[in-house]
Formats: sequence, C-alpha cells, structure tokens
Amino acid sequence: MEVTTRLFGTIDLDDEKIIEFPGGIVGFPDMKRFALLHDSEKSDGSGLGFLQSLDEPAFDMPVMNPLIVKPDYNPVFEDELLAPLGELKSEEIVLLVTVTVPHDLKKMTVNLMAPIIINAATKKGAQLILNDDSCEIRFPIYDILAKAKESDGKAVQ
Repeated sequence: MEVTTRLFGTIDLDDEKIIEFPGGIVGFPDMKRFALLHDSEKSDGSGLGFLQSLDEPAFDMPVMNPLIVKPDYNPVFEDELLAPLGELKSEEIVLLVTVTVPHDLKKMTVNLMAPIIINAATKKGAQLILNDDSCEIRFPIYDILAKAKESDGKAVQ
C-alpha cells in the first residue's frame, strides 16, 4: 500500500504494518487505521515515533515509549477495555504515550493519562483514559531526555 504522509512523503507500507483502532483514538473516533513510523535517519535515542493515520494522511501524532522518561510507569486497565485487542501477552504489548512538541522544546511533554496500547500479534490498538489522578496529562520530559543524552556522551542541543 502506498501512503502519502505529511512528514515522510510517499512511503510504501506493508499491509502487516497496519494497526486497527476499532474505537478510534481520543478526539478522532473516525480514524481507525494507523501505522507506527520512525525516522531512522534521525534516531536520537528519544524513542520518538509517529502514529500515522491511514484514513487522514495529513494527520500524525508523535508518540514514544513512556518507560524511557518514566521507568516506573505502570498503567492499570479494566480487562473489558482491553478485550477488543485480543489476547494480550506481555511480550506482545506495545505501550505508547502521545508527545506534545511545542516551539519551545524545553516545554515538551507526554500524556501519561491517555496511553495507547497495541497488541503486536493482532495489530489492534486502543487509546484509553486512565482513572488515576497520579498520572499527569502534561508530564515534562525535556530535562529527562537531555540528561539521558548527556549520559550517553551526546551533546545536548
């Protein structure tokens, strides 16, 4: 399948890379087909990827593995909310959070309150809103990523 994207231009996407979100995503219930894309040329250790809509090619969301910036993050969900994803095995779960990247990168945040769960085996995903006041909607990550880069011996920009 050939897809034209805002960030990556036209790409050739294998059907097996398509992730279906039966309930859509928060704020966009009609967008149900996505692909998780990474810019291999700009791999900076942040784990930043993009959830690219296949229903609306101009729409993509920056996402990342929350454990990179909050190693103790462990969201708990009701089993019935995860049922549409199929049987979940720990090694097949992809956990992501959305990233807000403002003009001032020092104000970059992730949304820990509405994680995205993908079953890698069934290629089904869901974005769920947690009922947990300890999870922040705007968890600041710039300083965490900057420290990680410093410890890797990379210059912080």
